[in-house]
Amino acid sequence: MSTNLSGQGQDRPELQKAIEELAESGFVGIQLRVNDEQGEWVGSAGVRELGQSAKTLTNGHFRIGSSTKSFVATSVLILVAEGRIGLDSPADDYLPEFGLDRRITVRMLLQHTSGIFNHTGELYEDGTIVLGVPWQGKEWVDNRFQTYLPEELVRLSLSKPTRFAPGTGWSYANTNYVLARLVVEKVTGRSFAEALQRLILKPLGMTGTVAPGASPEIPEPHNHGYYRYEDAGQERRVDVTRQNPSWVGAGGDMISTTKELHTYFSALMSGKLLSAELLAEMRTPEATVGYGLGVFAQETEGGTIFHHNGATMGSAALMYSTPDGSKTLTAGLTWVDDCDLSIAPAFQTAQQRFVDAVFCDKLG
Repeated sequence: MSTNLSGQGQDRPELQKAIEELAESGFVGIQLRVNDEQGEWVGSAGVRELGQSAKTLTNGHFRIGSSTKSFVATSVLILVAEGRIGLDSPADDYLPEFGLDRRITVRMLLQHTSGIFNHTGELYEDGTIVLGVPWQGKEWVDNRFQTYLPEELVRLSLSKPTRFAPGTGWSYANTNYVLARLVVEKVTGRSFAEALQRLILKPLGMTGTVAPGASPEIPEPHNHGYYRYEDAGQERRVDVTRQNPSWVGAGGDMISTTKELHTYFSALMSGKLLSAELLAEMRTPEATVGYGLGVFAQETEGGTIFHHNGATMGSAALMYSTPDGSKTLTAGLTWVDDCDLSIAPAFQTAQQRFVDAVFCDKLG
């Protein structure tokens, strides 16, 4: 299905073809939204639910995984603008209860340069894996409604050796954003969900985006995500659309829609949420993988684009924009997840295919 909602664009058969081919490569459903000089194009492929004929929703709610980090970073930076948080102040100033290394600044949390152990586990350069909170296989499935407190996740991380001295390296750690969210809650005296409403959602008129905390619920309407795992030698498959996301916390627990991700990211990139100075800080990438403060910078044949994609069990988000916010791509994907992350190659292909088609004018 594809529709053009702006009335001023045109049919985009190359985009419809791309999502249909990707749906056949292993996704249950794909919903894609493109806003550019041609107007707004919205399409979907696949099904809303396995075993049912209903087509994938084009603006259904879905779990956005690590795209959550961009919302957390923007919330922190708005509070920096309000004078409530110092970007280069020690995080310990705001969260003294953890005894954090005084060299770790708020900026380092947002840029993943703190060196803190990732509470969801670490893969070291020599191939060693150190486990954190369980998030795979039967163990996760059986405990998918368990609640973890943010403080528990932080203390788990702090009980492990650091990756490097603060500010001397880069390592992606969900715990950095658990801490950043706790800073927001400490300085505002509100839950993160309440702070997010005031800082971002209400000003932009966003009513379908949720910071669920420990709630397993997802607003209607939504597409369905799944997980397959082995149990006593048998492969089983379970619908994991409802799940308690507190195991990842502010590293990736939010829910949104393609329309609201577009509203948010185009507003952010066009300077509606942050001053030019703070937006420049956010978009200045470190040298390792091009990570700014809650956004990745990516060089393409069509120029620089910014993004923060995310994935969690059975669900993922794509969120891309040009620097001025005039061209965005947002997508929600659902699939049957597993312990081996078998969908990962198809997910990589999907990202590249969409970027090529929308930002580099490579059709086909």
